[in-house]
Amino acid sequence: MVREAPRIETERLILREFRAGDLDAHAVTLGDEEVMRHIGGKPVNREDSWRRLLTGVGMWSLIGMGHWAIELKGDGSMVGHCGFFQFNRDMEPLILGEPEMGWIFDRSVHGQGIAFEACSAAIDWAEREIAAESYPAIIDLENVPSMKLAERLGFVRQADAIYRDAPIAVFRRPGRMSSS
Repeated sequence: MVREAPRIETERLILREFRAGDLDAHAVTLGDEEVMRHIGGKPVNREDSWRRLLTGVGMWSLIGMGHWAIELKGDGSMVGHCGFFQFNRDMEPLILGEPEMGWIFDRSVHGQGIAFEACSAAIDWAEREIAAESYPAIIDLENVPSMKLAERLGFVRQADAIYRDAPIAVFRRPGRMSSS
């Protein structure tokens, strides 16, 4: 089982483990009202940004998957994160035990293909290392850009679910192993 985030390089990006020094950039992204509008509905403070960063690191050692920090090769700045996790969400229908995919990117890189490039690399890794039958992703019903990204990544919209007493869009990407 993988115990830490493996380093993955793409043309413009480095997907890597989170570092303590990433907190400032992580807190800026999660503290951006526009970025967080569809992810919990409000900005996240520095303390909770730290907790989320630790979650991204800790999942690797506990379950063999987690979040990668996304770094731009050009200037070394951290511009978001993506990865696979199991939050044991209390939702209906359940996705317990499945490798759920998620992503959050700084507004400074929206519309540049950075999220697609990073998530595609993460999916390639997951297909080699997790080889799940499918990968769910949940997205706020009004988060159209994230839904478009999911579709570009090969996710297909399913019936909506209920999460935290509200409807949420469920997308599912079939694993390559299941389509063979």
